[in-house]
Amino acid sequence: MTDTTLRELLYGQGAHVDPVACVEDISAELAAKQVPGYPHSIWQLVLHMNYWMDYELRKIAGENPHNPDHAIESWPAHPQPADKHWPQANQEWQAAREHFANDLEELARLAGYDSMSTGSATMDKLVVDFDTKKNPRQSTVRATLWQIMAHNSYHVGQIALLRRQAGAWPPERGGDTW
Repeated sequence: MTDTTLRELLYGQGAHVDPVACVEDISAELAAKQVPGYPHSIWQLVLHMNYWMDYELRKIAGENPHNPDHAIESWPAHPQPADKHWPQANQEWQAAREHFANDLEELARLAGYDSMSTGSATMDKLVVDFDTKKNPRQSTVRATLWQIMAHNSYHVGQIALLRRQAGAWPPERGGDTW
């Protein structure tokens, strides 16, 4: 697959919904809603994607972030806005969405999404993954971006399904309804 396809996945062209559009018009109340039989809320999904985008961006920057020993470590506890004042919950949800959009913007810059980006030279840069349970391994920025976009696409699909189930689909900026 090409770098053009990767750039299209970042902001949901083709068969993928725009991830920012998918969360930007959701209220804190809907984001915190838990569906019986489903393990995560929309809010948790966004925080989980933020966790892994931050992790990968740190690796790309040459840092050695802690690789969780168990998958559950990358999942936040469920936000409990009912126990808070809604204005505070709204601010926290807004911060999570802004974090999400900012991380996507940084990934887009690395992928050469616009004329101000770093372009293909950055895409071939090696990224070292120091996993404490295995030998260190290397990848490229390109491969890392593909991995995080596949991860995000999976979870944005879950958000779309939860929105649809709540009667909140499509997003204000649009999305497939077939």
